[in-house]
Amino acid sequence: MHTANGHIVDRTSELDPALSLTHTLREAARHGERAVLLCSFQKEESVLLDELLRLDQGTGGAVRIVTIDTGVLFEETLQTWRAFEERFGVKIEVQDASNPEQPWSGPEHCCSVAKVAALESSLAGAEGWITGIRREQGPTRAGTELIERDEQRRLWKYNPLAHWSDKDLWRRIHERDLPYHPLHDQGYESIGCAPCTQPGSGREGRWAGTDKTECGIHVELSE
Repeated sequence: MHTANGHIVDRTSELDPALSLTHTLREAARHGERAVLLCSFQKEESVLLDELLRLDQGTGGAVRIVTIDTGVLFEETLQTWRAFEERFGVKIEVQDASNPEQPWSGPEHCCSVAKVAALESSLAGAEGWITGIRREQGPTRAGTELIERDEQRRLWKYNPLAHWSDKDLWRRIHERDLPYHPLHDQGYESIGCAPCTQPGSGREGRWAGTDKTECGIHVELSE
């Protein structure tokens, strides 16, 4: 079991992806406006936003929805952004990480400190951070728990989809006719910025041809 916000989280809920999703989001929603869902408009967020806004008595509606705009997002990402706001009736906050003087151009120049700074600004004052991380996404995420403590940022990190597979996600998206990023239909399993993302399985299309596997957002802070 894990304890979060003074409440016990039953680890047996991990046996059922749907139960683990709902249970973990309920725990996160207890933080109200001090909970942040960081949204990149991928298939994970399609499921997370839908479930969050279905929570009892509208408790999920208080959670802040934030995206980081690097200035080099795919046009399809911007379209999905608009579709999310229309379908879910939410206003998504924006943290600007663009650099007009030196735009991100690809793996050799991307994921600058500006993106991490935008993350820190998003989480300022937060008690909980909701992510779309899944164990299946790659080796760096294989040990992800439903609820973790980020001691460096002094907040709880909620990973409601930790035990979900791609098959689970697509089943939910099609069952509920949820909006999703159209590039997923073109072989992009993971979608970041346009200059750095190619079609590929898992996270193989991110920074393809390099050793890079994470943008820095889900990497522990340096002391």
